[in-house]
Amino acid sequence: MIAMRAARTRWADLSRPVRTGLVLAGGVEAALRAWSLGDLARRPAEKVRGHKGLWALSLMTVNSVGVLPLVYLTRGRRR
Repeated sequence: MIAMRAARTRWADLSRPVRTGLVLAGGVEAALRAWSLGDLARRPAEKVRGHKGLWALSLMTVNSVGVLPLVYLTRGRRR
């Protein structure tokens, strides 16, 4: 039996609005991640819900399309 390969869309095959949207989404993701990591680095451990190391590891490794940084910024910090 021969395995069929799924067709892959190349960057050049995407329309300009789709490419623009992907670049903007990536920029927003990077900005949220940088903001979250910077805040986490400066914030004392007693002002963070959960373990700072786990937050840092998660923020650096999990590709969450901006969801994880938003969760940290809204729920992970103590005021």
